[in-house]
Amino acid sequence: MNQRNWTGGIRRPGLACVLVGLLSAAAPSATRPRYGGTLHIEIHDAAETADPPQLGPGMPDLAAAFSITRWEAGRRATYAADENAPGGRPFLDSVEVELSRSPRDQSIDLDVGKADLIEVPPTEARRQPAGRRIWSSQPVRVLLLLFGTRVEDQRVREALALAVDRTAIFNVLLQRQGEISGALLPQWLSGYAFVFNAASDPVRARGLTASVPIAARTLSVGVEDAALRPIAERIALNARDAGLSITLPPQAGAADVRLLEVRIAATDPARALAGIAAALGLPAPQRTDSPDGLYRAERDLLEGHHVVPLLHLADIYGVATRVKGGPGISPLGEWRLENVWLEGAKP
Repeated sequence: MNQRNWTGGIRRPGLACVLVGLLSAAAPSATRPRYGGTLHIEIHDAAETADPPQLGPGMPDLAAAFSITRWEAGRRATYAADENAPGGRPFLDSVEVELSRSPRDQSIDLDVGKADLIEVPPTEARRQPAGRRIWSSQPVRVLLLLFGTRVEDQRVREALALAVDRTAIFNVLLQRQGEISGALLPQWLSGYAFVFNAASDPVRARGLTASVPIAARTLSVGVEDAALRPIAERIALNARDAGLSITLPPQAGAADVRLLEVRIAATDPARALAGIAAALGLPAPQRTDSPDGLYRAERDLLEGHHVVPLLHLADIYGVATRVKGGPGISPLGEWRLENVWLEGAKP
């Protein structure tokens, strides 16, 4: 198990200390911002890398205001407040992130006070205890099917796209969390996602597969994230109604089709679309600043049904009552914990 320690020199408190003093004088005692305390976060990701993650949302976002002091791959990470952070010293003294925690264990730890911030899967968002605080991003996770090069017949790709019952997945498996969509960019970002068809049509799908050789009607769907497997199983059931046969092999990388998520990484629609295309290995869309041009660029990426968007999901977090300030995540799901403080923390 990798374990490393990062240490830094002593830094002088700056203007942030004065500002905190002013805030403390003006705020009610129950919600008064003050320095001190450790925020305990639990996440599902194992992150079994030699060094802490540097890209993506979550722990990498802490680098702006905190310095990592301890890294135990696959287990935990500890961050200390940076006295010279660009936006001023964080209220928190430190942040501890525990990795590889199941959703059930996370929920229990939040209930008993062992965790202050936990991930909430979309399937559990509507089952949270009454009164539990929730932080949620915009829908920034794009759930989609990505076809490999072996599926050459466009009729097969289109048939599977038409067979998927997004509404059933949304209502039953995701407990009505997220947004049904046939677009890569979500509605809140592009404004035109509703134009792309997201309705299932098994009758038309069967018409497409009727002329396809039987051998080409069998596909394997790979699922790298175990949490997505129930959705893959539902897709396999839908595919049967369209005359297709779906298997779920243990090795996702060798599958004909992959069920996966990609993230919206920018609030600029053109940059967000380019980022999705790069993540999926698709041709880079032509840069455009007009809504019409952006729509055409996305339409071109979806032509041929090599990629089939299904739903857009948000990042959801459960928050302990002693956590004040925030919300501590941005619309893109980035961690913004520099202005969060803990009620009752020792200065």
